[in-house]
Amino acid sequence: MSAPKATILSADEVRRAMTRIAHEIIERNKGAENLAIIGIHTRGIPLATRLAAKLNELEGVEIPTGMLDITLYRDDLSEVAHQPIIRETQVPFDLGQRRVILVDDVLYTGRTVRAALDALIDLGRPAGIQLAVLVDRGHRELPIRADYVGKNLPTAASEVVKVKLQETDGVDSVELWDLEDLK
Repeated sequence: MSAPKATILSADEVRRAMTRIAHEIIERNKGAENLAIIGIHTRGIPLATRLAAKLNELEGVEIPTGMLDITLYRDDLSEVAHQPIIRETQVPFDLGQRRVILVDDVLYTGRTVRAALDALIDLGRPAGIQLAVLVDRGHRELPIRADYVGKNLPTAASEVVKVKLQETDGVDSVELWDLEDLK
């Protein structure tokens, strides 16, 4: 495999982006009371955990966290795999009266978020849902936008954004690749 076209965010820049998102969440919600954070498999989960820890550090409030598998809610399930891998959904708290911050690594077409909204609503009726993403790369196919964005990154359709996190990849970074270089 060749090298990435560019490193968009370093480990320090990822950390700063998550800190900024935490501050924006506190400002918009007038604190951290009655919030819950749910990460979308796979890299949304460690980002959600980091965000909850940062909110706790800043506000002194324990934020309940969960993880959401959207596999069965995808609109392209038949194209993904004959036997899709189902991961765990864990939302060990009542969604009612909570404002849920849904967390993912990259916002692209909006289809993952649409599936996540369907999965989340099947679990309960939160007071509200907000979306936080580390990278928004554009190319939306659905009318979905993030409330909190670490980095807006206009991309070409022939490019791929790879988010690497310490918890899953051993390093924090966001890289831009040419699709051809990943084949």
